[in-house]
This record gives sequence, structure tokens and C-alpha cells, in this order.
Amino acid sequence: MTVYLDAMGGDNAPEEIIKGAVLAVNELNTNITLIGKEDIIKNCFASLALSDKNISIINAEQTIEMCEEPVKAVRSKKDSSMVIGASLLKEDKNSVFISAGSTGALLAAALLYTGRIKGVQRPALCTMMPSQNPCLFLDNGANADCKSEYLVQFAKMGTIYMQSVMAVKNPSVGLLNIGTEKLKGNAFAKEAHELLSKEESINFAGNIEPKDLIEGKCDVVVADGFTGNLVLKSIEATLSYMLTMVKGVMKDGFKNSIAGALLKKDLKEKLKTMDPSSYGGAPFLGINGGVFKTHGNSNANAVKNAVRLALSFQKENVLSKMTKVLW
Repeated sequence: MTVYLDAMGGDNAPEEIIKGAVLAVNELNTNITLIGKEDIIKNCFASLALSDKNISIINAEQTIEMCEEPVKAVRSKKDSSMVIGASLLKEDKNSVFISAGSTGALLAAALLYTGRIKGVQRPALCTMMPSQNPCLFLDNGANADCKSEYLVQFAKMGTIYMQSVMAVKNPSVGLLNIGTEKLKGNAFAKEAHELLSKEESINFAGNIEPKDLIEGKCDVVVADGFTGNLVLKSIEATLSYMLTMVKGVMKDGFKNSIAGALLKKDLKEKLKTMDPSSYGGAPFLGINGGVFKTHGNSNANAVKNAVRLALSFQKENVLSKMTKVLW
């Protein structure tokens, strides 16, 4: 198995990507192939005094920037790290490709070069939520406009993923909505609820609200990509604001500083369960290959955990299982 890693994608590339690759090699006993500008990558290894043991490099002279129009960039920049990664994945299904670059460009490259699993109408970007219980949330932005039948496929793919990667037996599936009652929501939500309730291959638990998403009330939660992306970014922003606020209170005066010092260890342990970097990456389910998107501002730990996730994806033959169900 080969792990291809886009060294040039994301806000913290290439330094954090390279450091994450080194962590993955050391902790996960795997090999990594970095794709990007070879001279920059080698200089980075030297300046950071990092070992390149079990790490190889494929040169890519171009980089797709976050601000570029995804499809146009993928078609015009054939020598970019993202396009080369997707091309290599097409040639070797026993490999995975990870990038912290543009979500739209990664999806476009995956669709153009790797394609969808036969029978899949739309791939979905899914994220493990930093909730009290492991919860897979999809779609998070691959499909701003959805049909209700897409959500049924999202539910099927999410169920297989949770069974295989997270070892959850008979995962429960919830539909993100503005209320838990059966008839809540707009026409799209009502139609999706009806279709999901008739699907025998999933364990449909009905509608859930955003607060239930945080609590991990269901193992899998489905939504259209527009709603999913808004909810995910809102949760991330709220967690970040709350953390900043708590830190500020703990530094406000001598008494609070003492209390903060006493609580610091326990708070750190609790916050680990809410840290998105602990999951690392989000797979595009429905793509005919292992394509993983990490957050644009991913640090080395997030990159390492994205590799961990990708290795588990391949080890558990998730792609093969989805193909059998959806074909």
C-alpha cells in the first residue's frame, strides 16, 4: 500500500505536512510518498533537521491555490501535486491520497481522474464529529445542491464506514433537521425522511437537531452539503471562541490563575475529545479510491492522524464493501 501526501496543500504547507509525514512514519510503521516541489521539500527537511527515512518524493512543479476555480485549475495544472496524486490513485487502487488543499479542487481531481463507485450518484465529504460519542457527519460540502435520494446513499456509505473503520455494530442514522418530529422541516427534509424510513439496509433513527449532533446521539448523521458545511463551520467557530474565552478567564487575576493551574490537566484531557485533529481527515465516500481531505490549517498531528485513518480505510477494505452494496 502506498500513502501519497500532497506536500503543497493547505495553510501550513509544506512544513506541517512534512512533520506530519515524519510522525506517521515513526508511529504508524508506514511509508509515505510526498508530492510537491522537490527542492522546497528537501530544503524543508534540512532546515527542520528531520529524517527522510521511508519517505520518498515525487516532483510536482505546480500548486493549486485555494482561490482558484477548482475544475479550471485541475484541467490546466496537470503538473500540480493534487492532479498527480489523483492520477496515481487511479493507477493503484491499493493506495490512498491525502491533501489539505482546496476541497473543491480535490473533489474535481478525484472525479476526473479516479471517478465514482459505479451506482453512486454523488460522493460525500464526511467528518468525524468531536462529540461525546463517535459520530460521522456527511455531507460537509461536496454537494451544495442535493436530491433527497442522495441522502439515502450517504446513509448507506456512512453505515459501512462506521461498521468497518470505527467498529460500530448496526450504526444508527439520523437526518439533520430543525426538529425531531417526523413532519418537521422543508419539502426536501420531509421527502428525505420518507425515503430513509423505507430503506431496510440502514438503522434509521429519525430526525435529529444540531444539539444532538454534538452529543453524538446517532452514529451517522446525513444532510445536504450546504447545510452540513454551515453547521460544521459554526460548531468549529463556537468551540474555538469558547476555548479562547475559558483561557481568558483563567488568566484574569491571581485567583483565577490558581484555579486554572489546578484545572489545566483535567481540562486538557476533556478537550482532547473535542479536538478535530485527533481524527485528522475526512474521506470522500463514493469516490472509487481512498481520497482524504484534511483541514486547510492542519498541523502535524492532524496530518499524522489522517494517515492513520487512511491506513484503516484500506485495511478494512471499505471501498470494496461500498462497491458491493452500491453497485
